[in-house]
Amino acid sequence: MSSGVNNAILIGHLGADPELRATTTGQAVAEMRLATSRKWNDKLGALQEDVVWHRVVVWDKLATNCHRYLQKGSQVYVDGRIQNRKWIDKEGHDRFTSEIVARNVIFLGSKNRSESESGAGPGAGVDPTQRW
Repeated sequence: MSSGVNNAILIGHLGADPELRATTTGQAVAEMRLATSRKWNDKLGALQEDVVWHRVVVWDKLATNCHRYLQKGSQVYVDGRIQNRKWIDKEGHDRFTSEIVARNVIFLGSKNRSESESGAGPGAGVDPTQRW
């Protein structure tokens, strides 16, 4: 029996700074909110836009680098797998979420922390196209 394919590729902008935390075992994990959009003209010629928000989870060194170098508005390429999770909240209700667990994150554009904090361009110690 052959296995399936679970792959998501997204290019979008962050809606907030990446949030970094550590698991109980000390493993770094970052969560990012990524907006992707598409634009088209409707039948009347009016420009329409549809924005979709994605939850992206990043682990280990990649998580640390995303937290260090990315900020709200940064453009990124994300390659990962789709994961669905279920849990029970404090009130006993079932909760569900879908997220992208990133394998690769490539920093696009020049809006990153090294530029905004140092005043230097994207080459200030970081290659924005670097795969971590």
